[in-house]
Amino acid sequence: MEPLITNPTWIFLVMLLVLLLAPIIFRRLHVPHIIGLILAGVVLGEHGFNVLARDASFELFGQVGIYYIMFLAGLEMDMGSFRRHGHAGVGFGFLTFLVPGVLGYLVARYALHFTVPASLLLSCILASHTLVTYPIVGRYGLGKHPSVVYSILGTAMASFGALLMLAIVVQHERGGGDAWYWVRFSVGIVLYITCVSYAFPKIGRWFLRRNEDAVTQYVFILAMVFISAFLAVFVGLEGLLGAFLAGLVLNRVVPHGGPLMTRIEFVGNALFVPWFLIGVGMLIDVGILVHDTRILMLCAIIIAVATFGKWLPALLMQRLCKLPRADRLMMFGLTNSHAAGALAIVMIGTQPGVELMDAQVLNTTVILILCSCIISSLATGKAARELALRTNELDRNRGSYHGKCLTAYAYPKTVDAMTQLSIMIRNPHIADSVMGLAVSMDDDPDDVLRAQGQRNLEKARKIAAAANVTMSTMSRVSSNVASAITHTMKEVDAGEIILGLHEDEDGKPAGKLGIVAQSVLATTHREALIVRLLVPLGTLRRIVVAVPAKAEYEVGFYKWLEHLCRIGELTGQPMRFHTLDDTGYYIRDYLTQHHPSVMMEVKVESGFGNLLTRLPSEVNTDQLLVIVTARAGFISHTPAQGTLPAYIARHFANHNVILLYPDQYGDPQESLSVFAPNGQSVTQRQLLFEEWLNKIRK
Repeated sequence: MEPLITNPTWIFLVMLLVLLLAPIIFRRLHVPHIIGLILAGVVLGEHGFNVLARDASFELFGQVGIYYIMFLAGLEMDMGSFRRHGHAGVGFGFLTFLVPGVLGYLVARYALHFTVPASLLLSCILASHTLVTYPIVGRYGLGKHPSVVYSILGTAMASFGALLMLAIVVQHERGGGDAWYWVRFSVGIVLYITCVSYAFPKIGRWFLRRNEDAVTQYVFILAMVFISAFLAVFVGLEGLLGAFLAGLVLNRVVPHGGPLMTRIEFVGNALFVPWFLIGVGMLIDVGILVHDTRILMLCAIIIAVATFGKWLPALLMQRLCKLPRADRLMMFGLTNSHAAGALAIVMIGTQPGVELMDAQVLNTTVILILCSCIISSLATGKAARELALRTNELDRNRGSYHGKCLTAYAYPKTVDAMTQLSIMIRNPHIADSVMGLAVSMDDDPDDVLRAQGQRNLEKARKIAAAANVTMSTMSRVSSNVASAITHTMKEVDAGEIILGLHEDEDGKPAGKLGIVAQSVLATTHREALIVRLLVPLGTLRRIVVAVPAKAEYEVGFYKWLEHLCRIGELTGQPMRFHTLDDTGYYIRDYLTQHHPSVMMEVKVESGFGNLLTRLPSEVNTDQLLVIVTARAGFISHTPAQGTLPAYIARHFANHNVILLYPDQYGDPQESLSVFAPNGQSVTQRQLLFEEWLNKIRK
């Protein structure tokens, strides 16, 4: 029977209306919209009202959608959390593969009387799962939560184990699978993982540094995903594992919260993932439950075993790691849904030449997909809300009390990097927290510089908008650029200012700060970042921070440390601090308490001069060097800091460098230690920082 709609224009219109209305309607019903998309597929498909046919477009978009889900899971994973929770995640992966697999085999073999190969295939179906409900986690910003990390690692392990067992069973049934086959299979997997892990990050950094066009960058990343998926299929794995590995290895190349990441998430969640869910719904024939009582009984048994098999590992993991109930619900919700993996396994099991399963098992598996996705959506949504409330309640909203991060633009080539830096260090808890400024001289002939400034601001505004950040802009005309900048800072109550490092006519560091930077530093005590960024921040490999002695006594100590931690978290880059005296203790303590996911190393040097001598041999062009300094007259200032611009021009002319001047309010004596009522030494900077936090909470 022909579907009701066959015209491509009408098909696309119907799909757009479903994508638009289903989330709205089911949100009103307090039901996860994922369920709505699957049910819409049931209604529109040939087993429903036969409005649309599940043609090649649904096959194509559906394949892209499941790859997208796995890719986003790897891309959004925090690599620091991956290292901290890796062992526990591997343990959970073992449990969530073994428990449902063993239960499924026993039930199939002894309760349903399947053959041994068919029982093994059913155990593969129940052991594998798909991160169908991961978009719910991403919407709540819980990608770094331990229970989510456990679930993602568990998904990779369970899927790999199930597909490996599938390959063994199928090869055995086909009469193949000799020792030489398994040697080639194992070598192929090792070569594939090694090649992708080593080559993809290098290729990604090389390409993104040389191409700033937004569309080109997006298409490149999507191409890398499908190259990885193709190579995975070529060596005998499933493409979804290749997409997941691509997300892991490109994790540090695509900064979290940046414009490229926003585009990737937007396109996937708006088009490919919903298309996949609707396509899954089209496969489901609810009518078979009414017409065939045996299938009804088979569905009830398999759904019960599958649900219990995924709930038990989550319970065991919660008890072993002493996690709250919401974490158990989150792990269960993410690992309970069966979709792409289960469908692939049952299709292989029913294809000619294998025929280990009949049509009843195929129909049962499709019903399992529907029920498991509904259960997972409800569980994940409930857990995500509970965890989000708990996280927000404990979140200290760290950062500058002042909302604006002001960036002064001068040259077109610096707009992209400086805007991305401002987006990373801004206070994400305050609306309208970034601002761009362009200043032109009042004697500018024909307003050439003013027009260029307007173009710079427009470009910066587009970059910020691509990252879903609203940037306010201001263009000023003045006879003194530094005065215009400081007046703007006071008018908007900016907490920090980003300036470009002064360059000579050849585009090299001039060896001095420049009149504008010197005047701004002299007339404001706000944090100032004087930057020279040659490549996008996401393509760097490490952040190296040089910290002077007594830096912890400055009132802006925790503020600049928080800003650097945000860069480290969003880019996934490890941080190495070169410190003096006891400063490293304060840095290590702060990162351990507030940013445990940041990969950190602290090296204690014998003197600031020795520290500067060592840096040229330890910092290369793939790293970001941050030199923390101070204004003259303050506690952490030394005469050697006055030569830093010349030092940068001599040793780091082709490097990415930030000269960071921390907040320093009032007289230097204000940042000396005072004593708390309990007798413990507490610095003034700590009291001011706590005062900022209290104001933000209110």
